[in-house]
Amino acid sequence: MELKKDSNTVSIDMLLIVHSEKRRAAQGTHSERQADPGAPPQRRGGLQGGGNGIQKWQKIEGNGLYGNLAEKQHPQQTQVITSYDNQALSMTVTAGPQSGPAFPLLLTLSFSGRLDTMGDTNPDSNLPRPGGKLSCAYPWDRSSLKSMPLDLQQFEKLDTYASQVTVKSGLDELVNDLLQEAHSDLERVRAIWIWICHHIEYDIEAAQEKDRQAFKPSNILKTQKNCDGYAGLFEKMCRIAGVQCMTVPGYSKGFGYQTGQSFSGEFDHAWNAVYLEGRWHLLDSTWGSGLVDTTTSKFTFLYNEFYFLTHPALFIEDHFPDNKNWQLLKPPQSLRQFENNMYHKSEFYNKGMLSAHPETPVIRTVNGKATITVESCAPTLFMFMLNGKQEHGLLRLQQNGMKLDVYPPTMGTHKLQIFAKGNSDIYSSVLEYTLKCNYVDVGVRLPSELHQPVGPSWFSEQMGIRKPSHPDPIIHTSDGRCSVSFGVEEGISVLASLHGDDGPITEETQRRYIFQLHREKRTELKVQLPRAGKFALKIFVKKRQEPGNYAFVFNYLLCCSNTKVNWPMFPESFGNWGQDNELLEPLSGVLPANRNVPFKLKLHGVAKALVKGQDTWPLTLNSEGYWEGSCSTAGCQEVYVMVLENANHNFYSYILKYKVNDQ
Repeated sequence: MELKKDSNTVSIDMLLIVHSEKRRAAQGTHSERQADPGAPPQRRGGLQGGGNGIQKWQKIEGNGLYGNLAEKQHPQQTQVITSYDNQALSMTVTAGPQSGPAFPLLLTLSFSGRLDTMGDTNPDSNLPRPGGKLSCAYPWDRSSLKSMPLDLQQFEKLDTYASQVTVKSGLDELVNDLLQEAHSDLERVRAIWIWICHHIEYDIEAAQEKDRQAFKPSNILKTQKNCDGYAGLFEKMCRIAGVQCMTVPGYSKGFGYQTGQSFSGEFDHAWNAVYLEGRWHLLDSTWGSGLVDTTTSKFTFLYNEFYFLTHPALFIEDHFPDNKNWQLLKPPQSLRQFENNMYHKSEFYNKGMLSAHPETPVIRTVNGKATITVESCAPTLFMFMLNGKQEHGLLRLQQNGMKLDVYPPTMGTHKLQIFAKGNSDIYSSVLEYTLKCNYVDVGVRLPSELHQPVGPSWFSEQMGIRKPSHPDPIIHTSDGRCSVSFGVEEGISVLASLHGDDGPITEETQRRYIFQLHREKRTELKVQLPRAGKFALKIFVKKRQEPGNYAFVFNYLLCCSNTKVNWPMFPESFGNWGQDNELLEPLSGVLPANRNVPFKLKLHGVAKALVKGQDTWPLTLNSEGYWEGSCSTAGCQEVYVMVLENANHNFYSYILKYKVNDQ
């Protein structure tokens, strides 16, 4: 055998010795070798793609190669047979006699076409090859998630119909039923896509056992289960519908993918390319149908529109075909680029994200910190998890995106997940990074109760909090005290609590280090820290007229490095402490023993006010509208401020409670 090649042609000269009785046996054997139309695509690359062409050529001719030669009545005559495979690659076989008793034949096989296109899967030589001038630009130009203009609302009637079609007998009848409401190639493809995505379950057991029998369309229709035969079934149904469709094998970042992993060996996935309106388009019905839970390995139907006619610049993020031309990109990406590029999950785009930085899946911290930013096309809620916990990070919402600073608590490798809410009520994972940390800044220890987001934003404004005094999420205080204020929408109640990791704050006292005041539609939060350190000041709101709990909106990070700070709690307030009341003094919730302590408050809607300790001391209303007076703390452990709301009644209500220091 001799191999000859140039840039466009491969020629193989072989000397084949065939005995007459063996030729007849060979004819019987090879004539039965038909390609199973329902078998899954072979995971292959490079020159192995020629195998499909030979099978097709044998099927068209009706016999195997040996059978054609054996049937010739004049063996001395040179025979020339030319075939075209499904890649627009021609194969010419020239059979000529050689002298000798064993009737040898000289066979010359010539493959015409560029070597770098062997492995393409174009079913019709009249159709344009994938790639070339019709390729899409890379990177993504943000124009559309789809590779052609689509109005999904126009598919609503067709989608409803196709999803309800049931299997009656065979595949041909099923396709015929689906096409009753489809009037163009695009609608035919859509109907088939919708039916498969809503009826075919991913067969995990067959996938793990590589049960090839389960991939045949006939078996898939019976069991309503499938594995990597989704693509084969889709292609078969498109062919029946008269739509040009190809199965494209390759690598994928799907179930079991680990951030930053490399790909080699056998291809792990297959998807489809369809020819519509003069160009090729990509889709993946496997991933359009649902997902596999990584913890339980169970399949769940969850329709994903993203993988229908996906823009090639987005499809390449998790699909790398065996032939670069099927990327439909200009320039095409290398396997190394595919491995190293950031993987944006489909939900990243479904939730309206546009870009993320860094653009690599592995990040190395700088001085113990890593910063991630995400740009979105509309305001979106985000959250993150570092090693499965919502800790060690500051996530700030921006008008169109977010900024996240992460401080890993230990050196080594960490898993960072970012979630987005979008227009739904559910957070979905959109990004995943691997953090490499070789330094920990011990000075940046964040409270475990510092939830996300931090700082006011469009979301807090949407929840009724306007014009905050501190737009930045971090507040530094040198003496352990601070005051935060903001406008509050009419009918909104505000609640605040303080959280730190180390004593003395407990669940019972977390609101006692904050005193809340209301002045002219603004709320002021006076904060006193019990010690130096970092604290989370959490803000909650609710509509007064609506039942239910307060909803968390955002928090501030309060920082104090003064080790001398040791502020007591504010006085405890009761339900009758009105929204518009104001306490000027005393602000400390712990009063000194055996002292006369002055009191000054602004109280609305009360007839009388008094302070009760060992004895009772009335407060008087001055010309400025403040109730004033004093109280002796001698002989008592607690002091109360009480009010009479109706002058015709004798019942006083408690509104404030103070403790008295031990003597």
